[in-house]
Order: sequence, then structure tokens, then C-alpha cells
Amino acid sequence: MSLLLADAFEHESLKAAEPVLRTDVPEALSRQLRWVHSSEVLDIAPLLRGGELLLSGGQALATASDERRVDYVRQLAARGITALAIETGPELPAIPESMLDAGQEAGLPIIELCKVAPFVGIMQAINSLLVSESVAQLQFGDETSHAMAAELAHGGGLDQLLAVLAGRTGSSARLVSPSGITLGSATAAAQPESWTTTTVDVPVRGVLAARLELEVPDDGDANLAQVAGERCVDILGLALLQRMPPGLKELAGIELMRAVSSGTQSWRLQQLGPASGFPASGPVAAVVVRSPAAGQLRTRLDGILDGTVPQSASYADNAELIALAALPRTRAVGSRIALIHALEALEVPDGSVIAVGPLAQGIGEAPWSLAEARRTLELMPGSGPGAANGVVDTEDFAVERLAQGSLDAAVREGFVRRQLGAVVEHDELRRSELMRTLAVWLDTGCNTAHAARELHLERQSMHHRLQRIFELCGGDPRGTGRLVALHVATRLARL
Repeated sequence: MSLLLADAFEHESLKAAEPVLRTDVPEALSRQLRWVHSSEVLDIAPLLRGGELLLSGGQALATASDERRVDYVRQLAARGITALAIETGPELPAIPESMLDAGQEAGLPIIELCKVAPFVGIMQAINSLLVSESVAQLQFGDETSHAMAAELAHGGGLDQLLAVLAGRTGSSARLVSPSGITLGSATAAAQPESWTTTTVDVPVRGVLAARLELEVPDDGDANLAQVAGERCVDILGLALLQRMPPGLKELAGIELMRAVSSGTQSWRLQQLGPASGFPASGPVAAVVVRSPAAGQLRTRLDGILDGTVPQSASYADNAELIALAALPRTRAVGSRIALIHALEALEVPDGSVIAVGPLAQGIGEAPWSLAEARRTLELMPGSGPGAANGVVDTEDFAVERLAQGSLDAAVREGFVRRQLGAVVEHDELRRSELMRTLAVWLDTGCNTAHAARELHLERQSMHHRLQRIFELCGGDPRGTGRLVALHVATRLARL
């Protein structure tokens, strides 16, 4: 079975710290645990993937402002970690009520560690269990895949292959076409009263061919079934290929996306584009999805694209899913914005991000749009403009993209130092957040009320911070040419 937070509570290494759950979050101890990590860095959230138990010795929290502590909790909750455990002692006698209130509101379990215990020992002990469990799941998945391969080699059809999978995982298995037609199925030996459904996309030559649905009894192991389903995708793909090879248009679409991804010459793209339904000279925009579940997201992404743009194609490769969207000539800009808003409805797991590339004029420029989307994901800070439900507009990072491509690091650093050196020095000496405050204020169009909400500040506190920033920067920049320079400097500082 998967390791839960309750299992960690019962582990001797953590029990030595006398953990006490201080927030009343429903089913907190039933949360799945993926890793144990420790850090005193308050800006750790962007570096986490979700599912972690984060251990903190409380030193940084003891000296942080109350608003920074609350922001810390909210950022961790938004990242989807399993729980936050804080050691109390001489430096931090108790977990501040503001943090507990923020955790309660955000649904983040906060644990007090009442005694000192070595974090290294806790991490080594529990993470070794997690690694062992992952290895065991992968071995089980490979054994299941081998058993299905043997069945296929002996002439077994989809029903027989799914019967092997169902028998080994104790689940009911069904293979469904993108249009909803059942292609094959197998029923579990015992029919439970309730179950959990997990799905896995099955591509054939990069094109979505089917969806595997596994109904796992509530007393079964859904994670084990998921791993087994993912490991047998290639076998099911081979079986599907034998009975329904893809058509010429689908093959052309696969080759087009591979060519776009590799940056093939324009003349080759202009050949492949029309063959897969793309006009050679029409405007297009690339989409990049980076997610631990990229393959499983493809069906839903294709559905959004089909309902938003005239023509599209997608391709899944490892942890990246890429797509190309054709846009109407007469309203390409508006259609691209509409696509960004539509993608915000795509439900993605924690640790996922989507970037929509700039508008390309013709299929020949598609690799450029894709490259700029990928570059944006590399440049994007943990939080910044344009992010909404994991969707990023590359045009919100045009300054960063231009600077990285045209200015070397020394020039960028020199510009930031000349424009904002006093602010940076103030933050370093006093552990303040004036730089972040200025960046948010500028990104919101100098809207003080909006920036205060983004930073979770009282308006008066926001005004005090701005006044101090203006003093350090030579006055209020609004209405002067310095406003642009300061804004550019804050963006370059993120690089």
C-alpha cells in the first residue's frame, strides 16, 4: 500500500520528535506521502513538486515577519505539499496562531515537533521506505507488462491482455477509444461495492488511440494499478496497431510535430503542414505542457484545442506534451488570448505548467514559437506575471526572452545594480522584501491596491513599503522615464 502521512506519524524516527497535528484539516493523516524534505528557506515552495512532508527547524520563521510566515504557509499549500512539520523550542516556542489560521484556511496540515530529533535520520528512514515502495511498484508493473507481452505473442487479443492486467491488479480494466467506444474489457474476479477509477492514455505512434480505465476496489492499491497500467501502454499500443493502423493524415500530423520540435527547415514544414490539415501561411501558436502526467493530459488538451481553434495537432514525448494551434487570419491575436483562457480550464497535477508561444506567421515559423515557449518555461520564476492555473503567456516574458538572447549576464547584472542597487542592498541587510514588492507593483500597472492583495498586505503597509522604495530609487517614478527602467530592471533581476 502507499505510504500515508499516518504511516509517517507511526514511524519511530518521527515519533521521537513527538509530532502533534495542530490544524484540523479533514482526512489529513490519509494524505499520500511522496517524499520527506527539510529546509529553512522560506522561498522553498517553487522548488517542491507536491506530496512532500516538509520539515522546518523554525529558525527562519522565528525572525520572519508575521506576514511572511503567513505567505510561507499559503505558498506551500498552493504547491500541494502533504504537510508542514515545524520544530518548536527556544528560538520558536510555539507555532504562531497566524500560521495555524492560514494553514487551516488553505487546507494544509501543520505539525508541531515538540522534541528535537535529527531531521537527517527522519528523512533517511522514511525516504528509504518510499524508494523501496517505488522500486517494488515498478518491478510489479514490469512483470505485468511481460506477462501481457507473452499473451500477445501467443495471439491474445485485447480482452485477453486486459484479463492479465485485471487479474494481477485486482481491478476491472476497460480500453476505450477517443470517441467512447469500448475496444476491450476484463472484469475483476470480485465485484466491490465501490471503487476508484484511474485512467492512462494509450498512444500509437504519438497519436492518442485509446484510454485505459482501471476500476480499483477501495480496499485495493490504486497507485499500484496506475503504475502497472502505465508500464503496459506499449503492449496495448502494439495490440491496437495490429487492428487499426493510423491513417495518412494522422501520420503526417505526427511527423509535423516531430519536425516542429526538432526545428526542421521551413520548406519541410510547408510540405507536412497541408498534409496534416494546417495551411502553409496561416498564423499558428505552439503550446508546451510540462507535467509528470503529460501523456495522461493529452486527451483533455486535444479536447480543448478542438473546441477553440480550427486545426490542431499534439505530440507527447516523455514529460513534455507539445501542440500546435492554427488560428484564424482575421483575428489571430484575439483567438490566441482565447486559447490561453481556455487552457486555464485544463486540470493538471501539481508540478505542471503550460506555456503558449508567441504568434508565428505561417507553419515555417512554428519551431520559433515552440522554442520561445520552452525558453519562457526555463526563465519563468516561481511566481510571476501571466501565471493562472499553471498557464503562462510567453508575451508576459518578452523582456526576459529578449534580454537573455541579446544581453550577456554581466550587462544585465550591471543594469540591475545601477537601477536598483540600493533596494537590493536594503533587502540583504534588513531581510526585507522591497524588491519583490516593487516588482509586483510594477507588474500590476502601479496599482497599489491590486499589488497589496497580491502580496497579502494591508494597504497602509503597502504604502509604507512604496515610500521607502521611492526614497531609495530617487523619488516616485510614475510619470517619468525611470518607470520603464525600473520595471525592466526588476524583470532582469529574475534572470
